Amino acid sequence: VPMLAAAAAGGGVGPLSCLPSLELCSALIMAADDMDANDCTEINLPLRQYAPKSQHREPERAVTASAGEQLDVEAYASLYSGRTKIMRLFFIADRCQNLTMELEALRMSYDEIKKGENTILYKEVCEKINGRLGPAYAFDQDWVDMVDRRAAQRLEKLENELNGYKTNLIKESIRMGYNDFGDFFYGRGDLQQAFKCFVRTRDYCTTSKHIIAMCLNVILVSIELGHFVHVSNYVSKADQTPDNQDTQVIAKLRVAAGLAHLESKKYKMAARKFVETHFDLGNTYTEVIAPQDVATYGGLCALASFDRTELKNKVIDNINFRNFLELVPEVRELIHDFYASRYASCLGYLQKLKPNLLLDIHLYDHVETLYEQIRHKALIQYTNPFISVDLNTMASAFNTNVAGLEKELAALIMENQIQVV
Repeated sequence: VPMLAAAAAGGGVGPLSCLPSLELCSALIMAADDMDANDCTEINLPLRQYAPKSQHREPERAVTASAGEQLDVEAYASLYSGRTKIMRLFFIADRCQNLTMELEALRMSYDEIKKGENTILYKEVCEKINGRLGPAYAFDQDWVDMVDRRAAQRLEKLENELNGYKTNLIKESIRMGYNDFGDFFYGRGDLQQAFKCFVRTRDYCTTSKHIIAMCLNVILVSIELGHFVHVSNYVSKADQTPDNQDTQVIAKLRVAAGLAHLESKKYKMAARKFVETHFDLGNTYTEVIAPQDVATYGGLCALASFDRTELKNKVIDNINFRNFLELVPEVRELIHDFYASRYASCLGYLQKLKPNLLLDIHLYDHVETLYEQIRHKALIQYTNPFISVDLNTMASAFNTNVAGLEKELAALIMENQIQVV
């Protein structure tokens, strides 16, 4: 049965006597409390010979746990298209706490918005810029009036066309009319109306292809709205549609389902969907996600939730998912380091990635939870091969001090995730 041991005073390694699990839990917790009170870095516990079950552990590779490289906003934005590109740039501008990066994100948002007809977002970006980018990026009332006038004419034309289709009871034309309405409202930024129009096409779908197109449209708008229950429902509806053999469509449904599970903090289910996504997805779904995101989201969720067997079979030996991982070498390396028990290197990569992950519109709210779960799994995995461990050595491997490590181990013992006798 695995057992934990502490280093004796002075940093030496000695034997830890056989303690019942409750006594060891109490000893660790009391020792951690004493350190808080006395600012002490050593604990004294009964000792027993350090005796690892396995002498082999792969060497650590040094990785600097720096604050990470600053996000290249232009390169990042180039991975996306449409509304999600703008919203991701807004998100970066709001959260980056770096004036240069903020203004770059806002400048790119302004340029992207003026390619379309969303005057709501245009007014919002101008308010955010607040004159800081000079007259070239000032509010253009003439452009807004022109776009609104053109949109009103387009809306009137769509209404007349749809009324004509309804009068003539042409089912396919009615479906296409509602689709046109959905596209119009989506482009204008009225997501609720777009959602309603796309859902209405459901009653006029006559083929499996129509149903899948309807589902993908609803999923797209629902992701933008943050309505992930609808995302899950329409992914299921599309999955159940006969003759759905298009690998790109299936890949889009996988990542949409993965995002829905991620949002609901079901990390294992999210990981499964992402690692099952076919590499044929490529750049065909950039209005929602980039292939680099599939690697990052899937890799981190898998590390946090898969056991070693699943990690090996479904991630490391998964030839298809390996193609995604090649796009993000840092994620690929940290997964391999974790599996090979190179914890300092793994945690170093995680630390370097963290600042940019906190600027990801889907991942930011999960970074702390995922990192905590990955670290806990690493602590558990570290102790498994041993009868006892030297806390000084272990603290060094996890880039912490003995006092902090003891608190983490005590919590895991109390949760029965690390077994002691």
